[in-house]
Amino acid sequence: METTTIRNEAEEKMQMTLEFLEETFSRIRAGRANAHILDGIRVDYYGSLVPLSNVATVTTPDAKTIMVQPWEKPMLKVVEKAIQDSDVGITPENNGEVIRLGIPPLTEERRKQLVKQTKHEAEEAKISIRNARREGIDEVKKAVKDGLAEDMGKDGENELQKLHDKYIKKVDDMFADKEKEILTV
Repeated sequence: METTTIRNEAEEKMQMTLEFLEETFSRIRAGRANAHILDGIRVDYYGSLVPLSNVATVTTPDAKTIMVQPWEKPMLKVVEKAIQDSDVGITPENNGEVIRLGIPPLTEERRKQLVKQTKHEAEEAKISIRNARREGIDEVKKAVKDGLAEDMGKDGENELQKLHDKYIKKVDDMFADKEKEILTV
């Protein structure tokens, strides 16, 4: 019973790591317009910093354009400035109604940088998954010391290892997909 609880806790941590990685990958620009690259931008809305999505509608009318339409006209300049000051690296075009972001094609050098960044994020996720496995194994060993049968402890460790392998493979697959997406011209 105890190894099942430990396994479930470890799997929950690994699943959260995968979800975080997915969110991180969605913010990495791959040459196509993606509204998620603006997720990290905060806008000064009457004295408090709020996410861009709380003050404007963000759409992608085509593969090379992101359109931001603030809900209030006075927010147009504030939103434009927030985008300029962010690390998105795209200059916004303001026509008085909406803000357009033209997604420039990626250079070969920029693609390599993005692949490197993606690989780093994938490695961080793997480290997190390994830590979850190690913590689980430590808990199983502690339970064995406290009276759990040794063979149950070994089974618990083997289950944690299988879980680890499954999630590491998922991270590798996600990285391969994102790398392909970045390198596709």
